[in-house]
Amino acid sequence: MGVKEGSVLPDKNQQESYIDKQFLAAPVKSAVDKFQLIPEFLKVRGLVKQHLDSFNYFVRTEIKKIVRANDLIISRVDQSIYLRYKDVWIGEPSVIMDGVTEKLSPHKCRLSDITYAAPIYVNIEYITGSHVQKTLVAKNNVIIGRMPIMLRSCCCALYGKDEAELARLGECPLDPGGYFVIKGTEKVILIQEQLSKNRIIIDTDKKGCIQASVMSSTEATKSKTVIRMEKEKIYLYLNQFTPKVPIMAVMKAMGMESDQEVVQMVGRDPRYGALLLPSIEECASQNVYTQHQALEFLEKKVKKSPYFSSPLEKEGRALGILRDVFIANIPVRQNNFRAKCIYVAVMLRRMMEAILNKDAMDDKVEDYCNIPKNLYGPQ
Repeated sequence: MGVKEGSVLPDKNQQESYIDKQFLAAPVKSAVDKFQLIPEFLKVRGLVKQHLDSFNYFVRTEIKKIVRANDLIISRVDQSIYLRYKDVWIGEPSVIMDGVTEKLSPHKCRLSDITYAAPIYVNIEYITGSHVQKTLVAKNNVIIGRMPIMLRSCCCALYGKDEAELARLGECPLDPGGYFVIKGTEKVILIQEQLSKNRIIIDTDKKGCIQASVMSSTEATKSKTVIRMEKEKIYLYLNQFTPKVPIMAVMKAMGMESDQEVVQMVGRDPRYGALLLPSIEECASQNVYTQHQALEFLEKKVKKSPYFSSPLEKEGRALGILRDVFIANIPVRQNNFRAKCIYVAVMLRRMMEAILNKDAMDDKVEDYCNIPKNLYGPQ
Protein backbone atom coordinates (compact mmCIF):
# COMPACT_ATOMS: atom_id res chain seq x y z
CA MET A 1 0.00 0.00 0.00
CA GLY A 2 1.27 3.43 -0.85
CA VAL A 3 0.65 6.80 0.67
CA LYS A 4 -2.40 8.59 -0.69
CA GLU A 5 -1.70 11.66 -2.73
CA GLY A 6 -2.15 14.81 -0.72
CA SER A 7 -1.82 13.06 2.64
CA VAL A 8 0.68 14.44 5.15
CA LEU A 9 2.89 12.12 7.16
CA PRO A 10 3.30 13.04 10.84
CA ASP A 11 6.68 14.49 11.64
CA LYS A 12 9.05 12.93 14.15
CA ASN A 13 7.82 15.03 17.07
CA GLN A 14 4.20 14.03 16.37
CA GLN A 15 5.19 10.36 16.19
CA GLU A 16 6.90 10.61 19.57
CA SER A 17 3.80 12.24 21.04
CA TYR A 18 1.78 9.15 20.08
CA ILE A 19 4.00 6.97 22.32
CA ASP A 20 2.70 6.45 25.84
CA LYS A 21 5.94 6.95 27.77
CA GLN A 22 4.31 6.21 31.11
CA PHE A 23 3.13 2.87 29.77
CA LEU A 24 6.65 2.00 28.59
CA ALA A 25 8.19 3.01 31.93
CA ALA A 26 5.63 1.15 34.03
CA PRO A 27 6.82 -2.07 35.73
CA VAL A 28 5.82 -5.40 34.23
CA LYS A 29 3.40 -6.96 36.70
CA SER A 30 2.59 -10.48 35.54
CA ALA A 31 5.08 -13.30 35.03
CA VAL A 32 3.52 -14.06 31.64
CA ASP A 33 4.32 -10.58 30.36
CA LYS A 34 7.85 -10.80 31.76
CA PHE A 35 8.42 -14.10 29.98
CA GLN A 36 7.53 -12.44 26.66
CA LEU A 37 10.37 -9.95 27.17
CA ILE A 38 13.05 -12.65 27.45
CA PRO A 39 13.41 -13.36 23.69
CA GLU A 40 13.70 -9.65 22.94
CA PHE A 41 16.30 -9.22 25.67
CA LEU A 42 18.34 -12.16 24.38
CA LYS A 43 18.28 -10.71 20.86
CA VAL A 44 20.02 -7.60 22.16
CA ARG A 45 22.25 -8.95 24.92
CA GLY A 46 22.63 -12.65 24.28
CA LEU A 47 23.51 -15.20 26.95
CA VAL A 48 27.24 -14.55 27.24
CA LYS A 49 27.70 -10.85 26.52
CA GLN A 50 28.47 -10.12 30.18
CA HIS A 51 31.27 -12.71 30.09
CA LEU A 52 32.75 -11.32 26.89
CA ASP A 53 32.62 -7.73 28.17
CA SER A 54 34.28 -8.74 31.44
CA PHE A 55 37.06 -10.69 29.71
CA ASN A 56 37.65 -7.93 27.15
CA TYR A 57 37.98 -5.31 29.89
CA PHE A 58 40.44 -7.56 31.72
CA VAL A 59 42.80 -8.08 28.77
CA ARG A 60 42.54 -4.48 27.54
CA THR A 61 42.61 -2.52 30.79
CA GLU A 62 42.70 -4.47 34.04
CA ILE A 63 45.83 -6.50 33.29
CA LYS A 64 47.72 -3.25 32.66
CA LYS A 65 46.49 -1.84 35.98
CA ILE A 66 47.65 -4.96 37.83
CA VAL A 67 51.12 -4.81 36.30
CA ARG A 68 51.33 -1.04 36.89
CA ALA A 69 50.54 -1.55 40.57
CA ASN A 70 53.23 -4.26 40.91
CA ASP A 71 55.73 -3.08 38.31
CA LEU A 72 58.90 -2.88 40.42
CA ILE A 73 60.95 -5.78 41.84
CA ILE A 74 63.90 -4.68 43.99
CA SER A 75 66.77 -6.89 45.13
CA ARG A 76 67.00 -7.31 48.90
CA VAL A 77 70.78 -7.62 48.74
CA ASP A 78 71.31 -4.40 46.77
CA GLN A 79 68.35 -2.04 46.43
CA SER A 80 69.93 -0.32 43.43
CA ILE A 81 69.35 -3.52 41.44
CA TYR A 82 65.79 -3.82 40.18
CA LEU A 83 63.52 -5.08 37.42
CA ARG A 84 60.64 -2.96 36.18
CA TYR A 85 57.71 -3.91 33.94
CA LYS A 86 57.01 -1.12 31.45
CA ASP A 87 54.03 -2.53 29.54
CA VAL A 88 52.02 -5.73 29.14
CA TRP A 89 49.66 -7.04 26.48
CA ILE A 90 48.17 -10.25 25.10
CA GLY A 91 49.33 -11.53 21.72
CA GLU A 92 47.54 -13.63 19.10
CA PRO A 93 46.56 -17.22 19.94
CA SER A 94 49.51 -19.35 18.88
CA VAL A 95 51.64 -22.34 19.80
CA ILE A 96 55.35 -23.09 19.37
CA MET A 97 56.04 -26.45 17.73
CA ASP A 98 59.58 -27.53 16.85
CA GLY A 99 60.76 -23.97 17.29
CA VAL A 100 58.17 -22.59 14.88
CA THR A 101 55.27 -20.38 15.97
CA GLU A 102 51.93 -21.41 14.48
CA LYS A 103 48.68 -19.48 14.75
CA LEU A 104 45.83 -21.27 16.46
CA SER A 105 42.11 -21.51 15.83
CA PRO A 106 39.59 -23.02 18.25
CA HIS A 107 38.74 -25.78 15.77
CA LYS A 108 42.38 -26.80 15.47
CA CYS A 109 42.73 -26.92 19.26
CA ARG A 110 39.71 -29.18 19.57
CA LEU A 111 41.12 -31.62 17.01
CA SER A 112 44.68 -31.55 18.38
CA ASP A 113 43.80 -31.66 22.11
CA ILE A 114 45.72 -28.47 22.85
CA THR A 115 44.81 -25.33 24.78
CA TYR A 116 43.56 -22.29 22.91
CA ALA A 117 45.90 -19.74 24.48
CA ALA A 118 47.94 -16.67 23.63
CA PRO A 119 51.33 -15.46 24.90
CA ILE A 120 51.60 -12.66 27.46
CA TYR A 121 54.17 -10.10 26.32
CA VAL A 122 55.92 -7.49 28.47
CA ASN A 123 58.45 -4.73 27.99
CA ILE A 124 60.97 -4.65 30.83
CA GLU A 125 64.04 -2.82 32.02
CA TYR A 126 66.53 -4.04 34.60
CA ILE A 127 69.93 -3.33 36.12
CA THR A 128 72.79 -5.72 35.45
CA GLY A 129 76.48 -5.74 36.25
CA SER A 130 78.68 -5.66 39.35
CA HIS A 131 78.77 -3.20 42.24
CA VAL A 132 81.41 -1.17 40.41
CA GLN A 133 79.72 -0.88 37.02
CA LYS A 134 76.00 -1.28 36.51
CA THR A 135 74.11 -1.11 33.25
CA LEU A 136 70.46 -0.40 32.51
CA VAL A 137 69.12 -2.94 30.01
CA ALA A 138 65.77 -2.70 28.22
CA LYS A 139 64.05 -5.63 26.52
CA ASN A 140 60.81 -5.65 24.56
CA ASN A 141 58.37 -8.39 23.58
CA VAL A 142 59.43 -10.75 26.37
CA ILE A 143 57.05 -13.70 26.88
CA ILE A 144 56.32 -14.32 30.58
CA GLY A 145 53.46 -16.80 30.24
CA ARG A 146 50.38 -17.87 28.34
CA MET A 147 46.70 -17.10 28.90
CA PRO A 148 43.68 -19.13 27.74
CA ILE A 149 41.59 -17.05 25.35
CA MET A 150 37.82 -16.84 25.49
CA LEU A 151 36.14 -17.63 22.19
CA ARG A 152 34.68 -14.58 20.41
CA SER A 153 36.59 -12.18 22.70
CA CYS A 154 38.72 -9.34 21.33
CA CYS A 155 41.83 -11.57 21.43
CA CYS A 156 40.18 -14.49 19.63
CA ALA A 157 40.81 -15.38 15.99
CA LEU A 158 37.02 -15.44 15.50
CA TYR A 159 36.55 -11.83 16.61
CA GLY A 160 34.79 -9.73 13.97
CA LYS A 161 34.53 -12.56 11.43
CA ASP A 162 31.50 -12.91 9.16
CA GLU A 163 29.64 -16.17 8.50
CA ALA A 164 31.77 -17.15 5.52
CA GLU A 165 35.02 -16.68 7.45
CA LEU A 166 33.62 -18.56 10.44
CA ALA A 167 32.65 -21.47 8.20
CA ARG A 168 36.15 -21.51 6.73
CA LEU A 169 37.57 -21.73 10.27
CA GLY A 170 35.24 -24.63 11.10
CA GLU A 171 33.00 -22.67 13.47
CA CYS A 172 29.24 -22.38 13.72
CA PRO A 173 27.99 -18.81 13.13
CA LEU A 174 25.35 -19.35 15.84
CA ASP A 175 27.94 -20.21 18.50
CA PRO A 176 28.04 -17.14 20.83
CA GLY A 177 31.40 -18.05 22.37
CA GLY A 178 32.10 -17.09 25.97
CA TYR A 179 33.98 -20.28 26.83
CA PHE A 180 37.53 -21.69 26.62
CA VAL A 181 39.17 -24.67 24.93
CA ILE A 182 41.52 -26.40 27.39
CA LYS A 183 43.48 -29.39 26.09
CA GLY A 184 40.89 -29.85 23.37
CA THR A 185 37.90 -29.74 25.72
CA GLU A 186 35.44 -26.87 25.90
CA LYS A 187 35.36 -25.41 29.41
CA VAL A 188 32.90 -22.95 30.94
CA ILE A 189 33.49 -21.08 34.21
CA LEU A 190 30.27 -20.91 36.18
CA ILE A 191 29.14 -17.63 37.69
CA GLN A 192 29.81 -17.61 41.42
CA GLU A 193 28.36 -15.52 44.20
CA GLN A 194 30.59 -13.71 46.68
CA LEU A 195 30.33 -10.83 49.10
CA SER A 196 30.58 -7.40 47.55
CA LYS A 197 34.04 -5.85 47.37
CA ASN A 198 34.89 -2.44 48.83
CA ARG A 199 31.51 -2.26 50.55
CA ILE A 200 30.78 -2.01 54.28
CA ILE A 201 28.76 -4.99 55.54
CA ILE A 202 27.15 -4.93 58.99
CA ASP A 203 26.40 -8.38 60.42
CA THR A 204 27.21 -10.67 63.35
CA ASP A 205 29.88 -13.29 63.87
CA LYS A 206 29.32 -16.85 65.11
CA LYS A 207 29.19 -15.64 68.72
CA GLY A 208 26.57 -13.02 67.92
CA CYS A 209 28.92 -10.04 68.19
CA ILE A 210 28.03 -7.19 65.84
CA GLN A 211 30.78 -6.31 63.36
CA ALA A 212 31.53 -4.10 60.37
CA SER A 213 33.58 -5.75 57.63
CA VAL A 214 35.03 -4.73 54.27
CA MET A 215 36.47 -6.96 51.56
CA SER A 216 39.02 -4.57 50.07
CA SER A 217 40.19 -5.26 46.53
CA THR A 218 42.62 -3.21 44.45
CA GLU A 219 45.07 -3.95 41.64
CA ALA A 220 47.88 -4.17 44.22
CA THR A 221 46.35 -6.11 47.10
CA LYS A 222 43.29 -7.79 48.58
CA SER A 223 42.43 -7.91 52.27
CA LYS A 224 39.55 -8.28 54.70
CA THR A 225 39.11 -5.76 57.50
CA VAL A 226 36.79 -6.52 60.41
CA ILE A 227 35.86 -4.12 63.23
CA ARG A 228 33.99 -5.98 65.96
CA MET A 229 32.54 -5.13 69.37
CA GLU A 230 33.33 -7.68 72.08
CA LYS A 231 32.38 -7.18 75.73
CA GLU A 232 31.59 -3.50 75.10
CA LYS A 233 35.04 -2.88 73.54
CA ILE A 234 35.77 -2.40 69.85
CA TYR A 235 38.66 -4.22 68.16
CA LEU A 236 40.24 -4.46 64.74
CA TYR A 237 40.77 -7.89 63.20
CA LEU A 238 43.36 -8.03 60.41
CA ASN A 239 45.44 -10.99 59.30
CA GLN A 240 48.69 -9.06 59.63
CA PHE A 241 48.08 -8.36 63.33
CA THR A 242 47.66 -10.71 66.29
CA PRO A 243 44.04 -11.72 66.94
CA LYS A 244 42.68 -8.31 67.91
CA VAL A 245 43.88 -4.72 68.21
CA PRO A 246 42.03 -1.91 70.07
CA ILE A 247 40.42 0.32 67.46
CA MET A 248 41.36 3.53 69.32
CA ALA A 249 45.04 2.55 69.11
CA VAL A 250 44.58 2.17 65.35
CA MET A 251 42.99 5.62 65.08
CA LYS A 252 45.82 7.19 67.07
CA ALA A 253 48.40 5.41 64.91
CA MET A 254 46.79 7.07 61.88
CA GLY A 255 47.16 10.52 63.44
CA MET A 256 43.85 10.89 65.32
CA GLU A 257 45.40 11.53 68.75
CA SER A 258 42.37 13.37 70.17
CA ASP A 259 39.68 11.08 71.57
CA GLN A 260 37.14 13.89 71.27
CA GLU A 261 37.90 14.29 67.56
CA VAL A 262 37.29 10.58 67.00
CA VAL A 263 33.95 10.73 68.83
CA GLN A 264 32.86 13.80 66.86
CA MET A 265 33.88 12.15 63.60
CA VAL A 266 31.73 9.13 64.40
CA GLY A 267 28.68 11.26 65.24
CA ARG A 268 27.16 13.80 67.60
CA ASP A 269 24.73 11.38 69.20
CA PRO A 270 25.77 11.03 72.89
CA ARG A 271 25.10 7.29 72.65
CA TYR A 272 28.01 6.92 70.21
CA GLY A 273 30.39 8.45 72.75
CA ALA A 274 29.06 6.12 75.45
CA LEU A 275 29.72 3.10 73.23
CA LEU A 276 33.26 4.32 72.47
CA LEU A 277 34.13 5.08 76.10
CA PRO A 278 35.27 1.53 77.08
CA SER A 279 37.58 1.44 74.04
CA ILE A 280 39.02 4.85 74.96
CA GLU A 281 39.64 3.69 78.53
CA GLU A 282 41.31 0.49 77.31
CA CYS A 283 43.65 2.52 75.10
CA ALA A 284 44.54 4.74 78.07
CA SER A 285 45.22 1.67 80.22
CA GLN A 286 47.83 0.62 77.63
CA ASN A 287 49.50 4.07 77.96
CA VAL A 288 48.77 4.84 74.32
CA TYR A 289 48.12 8.56 73.87
CA THR A 290 50.18 9.73 70.87
CA GLN A 291 50.74 8.51 67.33
CA HIS A 292 54.30 7.42 68.16
CA GLN A 293 53.10 5.41 71.17
CA ALA A 294 50.33 3.84 69.09
CA LEU A 295 52.74 2.79 66.34
CA GLU A 296 55.09 1.25 68.92
CA PHE A 297 52.12 -0.60 70.43
CA LEU A 298 51.04 -1.92 67.02
CA GLU A 299 54.61 -3.00 66.16
CA LYS A 300 54.34 -5.52 68.99
CA LYS A 301 51.07 -6.79 67.53
CA VAL A 302 52.44 -7.45 64.02
CA LYS A 303 52.64 -11.15 63.23
CA LYS A 304 56.10 -12.52 62.61
CA SER A 305 56.85 -13.07 58.95
CA PRO A 306 59.86 -14.61 57.17
CA TYR A 307 59.76 -11.72 54.70
CA PHE A 308 60.83 -9.25 57.41
CA SER A 309 64.28 -10.37 58.45
CA SER A 310 66.55 -7.36 58.86
CA PRO A 311 66.01 -4.64 61.51
CA LEU A 312 65.51 -2.04 58.77
CA GLU A 313 62.67 -4.07 57.28
CA LYS A 314 61.07 -4.56 60.69
CA GLU A 315 61.06 -0.84 61.39
CA GLY A 316 57.79 0.75 60.35
CA ARG A 317 55.89 -2.46 59.59
CA ALA A 318 52.76 -1.32 61.43
CA LEU A 319 52.63 1.94 59.50
CA GLY A 320 53.07 0.07 56.22
CA ILE A 321 50.25 -2.34 57.09
CA LEU A 322 47.91 0.52 57.97
CA ARG A 323 48.81 2.28 54.74
CA ASP A 324 48.80 -0.61 52.25
CA VAL A 325 46.70 -3.46 53.71
CA PHE A 326 44.20 -2.02 56.20
CA ILE A 327 41.11 -0.93 54.19
CA ALA A 328 43.24 -1.10 51.04
CA ASN A 329 40.50 0.38 48.86
CA ILE A 330 41.08 3.80 50.51
CA PRO A 331 44.39 5.17 49.15
CA VAL A 332 46.90 6.97 51.39
CA ARG A 333 49.08 9.64 49.82
CA GLN A 334 52.16 11.02 51.57
CA ASN A 335 51.17 9.20 54.78
CA ASN A 336 47.99 11.30 55.10
CA PHE A 337 45.48 8.93 56.73
CA ARG A 338 42.63 11.44 56.97
CA ALA A 339 40.42 9.73 54.37
CA LYS A 340 41.04 6.33 55.96
CA CYS A 341 40.12 7.70 59.41
CA ILE A 342 36.84 9.03 58.02
CA TYR A 343 36.09 5.62 56.49
CA VAL A 344 36.74 3.90 59.83
CA ALA A 345 34.45 6.43 61.52
CA VAL A 346 31.70 5.52 59.03
CA MET A 347 32.21 1.83 59.82
CA LEU A 348 32.01 2.55 63.55
CA ARG A 349 28.88 4.65 63.14
CA ARG A 350 27.07 2.01 61.08
CA MET A 351 28.08 -0.69 63.55
CA MET A 352 26.79 1.40 66.47
CA GLU A 353 23.55 2.10 64.62
CA ALA A 354 23.10 -1.68 64.32
CA ILE A 355 23.80 -2.07 68.05
CA LEU A 356 21.17 0.54 68.88
CA ASN A 357 18.76 -0.60 66.18
CA LYS A 358 18.85 -4.18 64.91
CA ASP A 359 17.00 -3.14 61.74
CA ALA A 360 20.21 -1.43 60.54
CA MET A 361 21.85 -4.83 59.96
CA ASP A 362 22.70 -5.87 56.40
CA ASP A 363 21.30 -9.08 54.92
CA LYS A 364 24.28 -10.69 53.20
CA VAL A 365 22.17 -13.41 51.61
CA GLU A 366 18.98 -11.71 50.46
CA ASP A 367 20.33 -8.26 49.56
CA TYR A 368 21.37 -8.57 45.90
CA CYS A 369 23.71 -5.56 46.27
CA ASN A 370 25.84 -7.59 48.68
CA ILE A 371 26.23 -10.68 46.47
CA PRO A 372 27.64 -9.68 43.08
CA LYS A 373 28.49 -12.37 40.58
CA ASN A 374 32.02 -13.50 39.77
CA LEU A 375 32.64 -13.30 36.02
CA TYR A 376 35.77 -14.13 34.02
CA GLY A 377 37.39 -10.73 34.49
CA PRO A 378 36.81 -7.85 36.92
CA GLN A 379 33.30 -7.00 38.07
